[in-house]
Amino acid sequence: MIKRALASVLKRVATQYPIVTLTGPRQSGKTTLVRAAFPKHEYASLEDPDLRRFALEDARGFLGQFEGPVILDEVQRAPELFSYIQTIVDSTDTAGRFILSGSRNFLLMASVSQSLAGRCAILHLLPFSMSELEGRNPIPLSKFGRDLPREKIPPRRDLADLLFDGFYPRIHDKKLDPIRWLAGYYSTYVERDVRDITNVGDIETFGRFVRLCAGRNGQLLNLTSLANDCGVTHTTARRWLSILETSFLIYLLRPHHRNFGKRLIRSPKLYFLDTGLLCYLLQIRSPADLRHHGYRGSIFESFVLSELLKNHYHQGKEPDLYFWRDSSGHEIDVVIHQGQEMIAVEIKSAQTIASDFFDGLRYWRTLLGNPATPAALVYGGDRTFKHEGMPVYAWSTL
Repeated sequence: MIKRALASVLKRVATQYPIVTLTGPRQSGKTTLVRAAFPKHEYASLEDPDLRRFALEDARGFLGQFEGPVILDEVQRAPELFSYIQTIVDSTDTAGRFILSGSRNFLLMASVSQSLAGRCAILHLLPFSMSELEGRNPIPLSKFGRDLPREKIPPRRDLADLLFDGFYPRIHDKKLDPIRWLAGYYSTYVERDVRDITNVGDIETFGRFVRLCAGRNGQLLNLTSLANDCGVTHTTARRWLSILETSFLIYLLRPHHRNFGKRLIRSPKLYFLDTGLLCYLLQIRSPADLRHHGYRGSIFESFVLSELLKNHYHQGKEPDLYFWRDSSGHEIDVVIHQGQEMIAVEIKSAQTIASDFFDGLRYWRTLLGNPATPAALVYGGDRTFKHEGMPVYAWSTL
């Protein structure tokens, strides 16, 4: 089993809180992780119709059958349990008593916030990170934009192959054909999760909406244009976009709010979190197609952003990421907040460095009035070095 970076955080918070909740996209490895981290806990999956019926009809009796700590998987399928869980932990405040996991973040988090606030640690597990697949530690966030990684281990995979396959664990664990697996994954998501939970009536139109979003990956979100192209109302488009975001399929990168004396862009940028799923939705059918595809740059941006998100989430941290763009066209792809510092990150899919790659970073340093402020370039090449005091990271170092 590939070691997950979140495992140590999960075990630690289970010694501090009576309830630990683990969310993330479907098939990101949540069940495997919690069962490996807590092998002595009892386990029950609410996907089982009989167990779910028991939990819904007799919540007190269902929970009473567990004498010790228990893992409750896909717990959002029986939301009535949360109030009973609250009563139990209020009377017996035992650390690690309940480990809850679920894929449907928009239901699970609503139930947690209503019933378990203050009693529960919340963690998020995304699919494999680059560093997890390579069996090493990621670049420490405290050193990003300042130092080069000590280890210089060549990647085991070609970049195009990796982006095309994506990072869902089952593809890598079972050596599955990514197109076939992702087709089934997407179909299951649309036909089951969306229809069952959100009452989306027109599944075909929703599927067209998802593919239109894929075509806008890495772009500023224009909700009106997206709604018009899909033939739905602005309100429907906003609701569907929220479904995709809370399902961990997309991430809306918000604009940075600091005012540098210029009018700033206020719309978020839309990114898919898994490059394999993005390639599938864009009908890219092989790594060879990806190498010369017009969306290659935006797919690479998704890869870098998702790696930065995993670096945060898998350490139990909430990501504090933005982009910055002013009305004159100056732009920083990602701004990472680290305490009082801001780290500017430029992303380029090219394998060869050009001088103008650093124009945005130079401008950013000028705005801040600090030529030594942390900044970095992540690119599609293999060398890692410093340029004008700024780390240049090969994609494989993330």
